[in-house]
Amino acid sequence: MDEFEISRNITIGQYLALGSFIHKMDPRVKLLSFVLLVAAITFSATYTANAVLLFVVFALVPLSKIPLRYALSGLKPAIPIVLLLAALQIIFYTSAFAGGQNCISFFRWGPIDSNTCGAQLAIVSAARFVELLVLTSLLTFSTTVTELTLGTEQLLSPLQRFNFPAHELALTMTIALRFIPTLAEELERIMKAQVSRGADLGQRGRWRFIQQTRALLPLIVPLFLSALRRAEDLILAMEARCYVGGKGRTHFLELDAKPSDFVALAMVVLFSVGMLLIRFPF
Repeated sequence: MDEFEISRNITIGQYLALGSFIHKMDPRVKLLSFVLLVAAITFSATYTANAVLLFVVFALVPLSKIPLRYALSGLKPAIPIVLLLAALQIIFYTSAFAGGQNCISFFRWGPIDSNTCGAQLAIVSAARFVELLVLTSLLTFSTTVTELTLGTEQLLSPLQRFNFPAHELALTMTIALRFIPTLAEELERIMKAQVSRGADLGQRGRWRFIQQTRALLPLIVPLFLSALRRAEDLILAMEARCYVGGKGRTHFLELDAKPSDFVALAMVVLFSVGMLLIRFPF
């Protein structure tokens, strides 16, 4: 049942204690750097810009001491979806959506208009997906749930004067992120249990999208029931520990940014601003 090893390919939400420079960085600096790099990735729409971003993102993998193969394992489940979206963009992205760009048409028939602008959009979108997934995986690989919660809360703490629930929002975000691999393990357990009882989950063809979608529908109900059950257990555990929110709470972990953290943040700021301001030719 190797094809049902879902948790092995879910990298977001897992933490690897490797003691690298990125692991030792202040979580606030890592979160700010993550937001800046995501902004640079989002607004970069050229081949050259995304090639630079791919190089930088993959350069962070050995810096964090995480095996490249493990960092890329999260891409495997999404490859069919990415290819399908790329095909739709190439086929149906007409020159009317290009915003005045000079598009060279490859093939045109009815609503289908395959051109260079659609091909560029498909390639850039795929590159963005890889960059965002690897970057998000690196953030969770190198930061514990406690650090993510505390870092997010302190970054949002200036908004508390406007009655913004910084602690509650940070706790909700990190719990949701942490439960991604847990739900993947639960889905894997449900799939194996149903296959052992003779269920056909579309494993005979990885590219049979319709068959796989229909086969996965019976898995949604037990997965949601399990998620709700876990959420209820978590609520009871928090209430048993007299959790009342973030007001007046103290923290066992105290964050202390080092000079190297500020240097790293300054480098990320300069790089992200440069990526947003530089107009790459293609």
